[in-house]
Amino acid sequence: MSTTTAIDGPTGLKTTRQRNQTQPEAPFPSPSVSDVDSESNKGYDHGDSHVKKAYGRTPDGTVFVVPETHDMVSQLLDPREPKNLSDYIVLGVLALHIWLAWAVPAPYNKYLLGSLFAFWRLAYNVGIGYLLTVQSKYNLLVTWARRLKAFEQPDKNPRPWLYNLLKTELETKIPEDYKMDEAPIEYNTWLAFRRIVDLILMCDFVSYCLFAIVCAHKPEDEGLGMLLGRWVGGIALVGFNLWVKLDAHRVVKDYAWYWGDFFYLIEQELTFDGVFEMAPHPMYSIGYAGYYGISMMAASYDVLFISIAAHALQFVFLAFVENPHIEKTYNPPPPRIRAESEAGSQIDAEALAIRELNGTSDAPKPVHNMIGSFDLFRVTDASSLIIVACFIALTVVTPTTRTYQTLAVVNAIFWRLWYSVGLGYILKKQSEKKMYTRHFLKFGESTGEAWRQWKGLYHISMILCHVSFLTACWKMYTYPEDWSYGLVLLKHVIGVSLIALQLWTSSSIYESLGEFGWFYGDFFFESPRPPTYNSIYRFLNNPERVLGAAGFWGLALITWSKAVFVMAIVSQLLMLGFISFVEKPHMQKIYGQNIRKEAGLTKFVKKSLPAPVKRWQQGVDKVLDETKHFAEDFIDAALTRLSAGSSNFVKDTTALFHKPLRLSINRIDRDLAGYDPKHYKLSVEGELLVAPDEKATRKESADARVPKDVKTKVFQYGAPIRVKWTAPANHSKKDWVGLYLVTDNRHREFTEVPSLGRWIPTCRGEYDTTTDEGIISYDEKADSEGAEVPLVQGEMVFEGDKLWWTQGVYEFRYHHHGKHNVMSISEPFEVRIPLVVKEGTELTIEEAENALLPIVRNCLDRDPEIAPETVDEPWGAHVERDGKYAERVVYAIREMFAIEFSPAVVPADGNVKKLAWRVVNGRIALAPYSMSLHSRRPPTPVPDNLK
Repeated sequence: MSTTTAIDGPTGLKTTRQRNQTQPEAPFPSPSVSDVDSESNKGYDHGDSHVKKAYGRTPDGTVFVVPETHDMVSQLLDPREPKNLSDYIVLGVLALHIWLAWAVPAPYNKYLLGSLFAFWRLAYNVGIGYLLTVQSKYNLLVTWARRLKAFEQPDKNPRPWLYNLLKTELETKIPEDYKMDEAPIEYNTWLAFRRIVDLILMCDFVSYCLFAIVCAHKPEDEGLGMLLGRWVGGIALVGFNLWVKLDAHRVVKDYAWYWGDFFYLIEQELTFDGVFEMAPHPMYSIGYAGYYGISMMAASYDVLFISIAAHALQFVFLAFVENPHIEKTYNPPPPRIRAESEAGSQIDAEALAIRELNGTSDAPKPVHNMIGSFDLFRVTDASSLIIVACFIALTVVTPTTRTYQTLAVVNAIFWRLWYSVGLGYILKKQSEKKMYTRHFLKFGESTGEAWRQWKGLYHISMILCHVSFLTACWKMYTYPEDWSYGLVLLKHVIGVSLIALQLWTSSSIYESLGEFGWFYGDFFFESPRPPTYNSIYRFLNNPERVLGAAGFWGLALITWSKAVFVMAIVSQLLMLGFISFVEKPHMQKIYGQNIRKEAGLTKFVKKSLPAPVKRWQQGVDKVLDETKHFAEDFIDAALTRLSAGSSNFVKDTTALFHKPLRLSINRIDRDLAGYDPKHYKLSVEGELLVAPDEKATRKESADARVPKDVKTKVFQYGAPIRVKWTAPANHSKKDWVGLYLVTDNRHREFTEVPSLGRWIPTCRGEYDTTTDEGIISYDEKADSEGAEVPLVQGEMVFEGDKLWWTQGVYEFRYHHHGKHNVMSISEPFEVRIPLVVKEGTELTIEEAENALLPIVRNCLDRDPEIAPETVDEPWGAHVERDGKYAERVVYAIREMFAIEFSPAVVPADGNVKKLAWRVVNGRIALAPYSMSLHSRRPPTPVPDNLK
């Protein structure tokens, strides 16, 4: 079972980080992590007088003692704490917000404060998100600090006032064990970044509270009970929110609260207990409960909707800022397995199932999953589409009368009974006697075929169950005439939220279980491993027990229909029964003592209960267990009798086109004054595919764009391309070279389309958002004989993401001073994939392996941690995580062998040998209906206007 850690950002990123046990050592070690379920607290002392010192490590390996810092609110609002200029600025801005709320008359104060909150929320999610992203990718904040010499001594600093200001600001906050001159620049930059965060977060919170205050009102005709309920519930949610924040800060301290791991890593053991056992991403999920409590107390839909929008932005921040950094830092791909034998111990239950599914251990793993892909060529998906279309058509064309409403409700209940009871019975018998598998074995088929048929039956039944429920709700729903009447709008908001919760729960369950677990694969195949509790299962043993039915209750609220409420109750009870009488006994049977008794949330709640309540709960648990055993015995007896009389219960989504900008250059750019294009030159070298005297496109005539004594080069697909450049010694240090299709640009003097990342600067250290990868040399003295000015030269290599991963005719363009003015263009060259087989010829596996290996290595960037050396070696885990590698490979296969695969087959096969097997067998299957190999689009010729 993998270990997990949870790290939070300011208002809390508070996300679960998982690390594989086979994870390689990071360039700079991550925090040591104690098991989540450990009872001992290590690392940060939670309440003891002595605080263990923490050690930080910067990316260059510098180790330093991390000074103790304190939370923002106490330092800012406590008059006993020392204050500095930034504190007074924050307090002044907050006072300005409060004055505006008081001075601006209604309703303009509401519009003003709502706009201010939107500004500060965007400053948080977009502004801070951008800064953290560029820091994570390019170490940009530290680069800016180093370029400004912000933390260097005044005698070396052109801005001594900035040094003195920062020194006063930072050392005032940490007076005991921190000296700015002695701390590494990464730590100093982080402290300075915190001051920006403090301003944004305080203004964000205060502007929200002020907006809620100016929007607050007492609804007309509100009774005392509703008034008390609103305020008691609101205060409870705010109090809960406060506890979540404080408990999260207790665990992660300021280091993770302010995204310290974007700047340096800390060597500290942390126990993620308390709030981190309650919910995933607690500071982004339950940590926003206070927003909804304040909305209740304000009794304002404006506050509610702005709270929902702000909460949604936090999840966007999590997905696009935090999670990518977490994956890069704490969960890098494991080392590539060098031999197939090393993978033997890592075979999981699904892999064993696949072997039996295919009937051979050599066959590649299928990748056409039922969930997440829709294919009309598959009978299950085609049937599902027809069924859904029929349900929708019947719902629309039939009148909304009592009769049709009753039929819709009965239909929904019937399919729910079939989905829970009918399929539950099949699974129960499959678990006990392998009934479903025996039926197919009787006709000479395999367990794999039985599981395939079961997946289709279960998938269609699930769709019928949910679509029938939705159509019944449609029949029972009445569109509100007045959205402001009573609780109409609130019921819709809560209903939609519950539906979203169920969708998220289902997505999390599938993410954790995969196709194998979603379709109850362990009822058909033996599972050699104990269950792993990750993702949503870290917090709940059976998340579908409650959260899995949230959408039904949401629809019941939206429709406000008694019949829909009955359907929701029936669905909930049947789900509970399915879990108790089908899933649970089977899990106990195959996993035994490996099943976890209590989930994280359950353990946390039980630890928080007073002693009398714990004793009472134990008594209740005993009674419930006895009742459950009695019910199980009763139902088993009933099902046995039922089965005796019904033995035959079951029989049966490619190219990226650039539209050139219509630009005309009527005058010479001022930046080009003094620079002559004839002093610039580009030359290209690469790994040739064909002999140098062979024409690339067979269309390079005597009047082509290059002299006829120049032969167009043809390079291998994906192989690195080296570019040598020559320029005047006084060339701009911000010059750069980009790679383009020759058809992308109509003008030779100006580049019209973006480079899409396929560019390299000529000199190092001139661009902030690039790592200068690819620069081999620059500004070396060149032979200037015959030249009017002194010349320099340099060399760079384009590889990996800097290349185009399609066939075509390309050129390099040398650009001036960070702009798109072209100083030189290279000779055109072609990138081509060799054609392996011709129409009517046979292909052996050995030929396919020999052809695929070099191409696959190119597609995997020839990285020793990713690309295999032999056909038997598996490729690295990067292939499964980053889809670009698979897309490159399947494109090459299509051009080489005239057969098209989905990118999913590449990570599924795992090595060249299995991929070659798939290619050869695919061509054999298509042999009678072979695609014409000559129908491929020929390489793009050079356009006439560029000749």
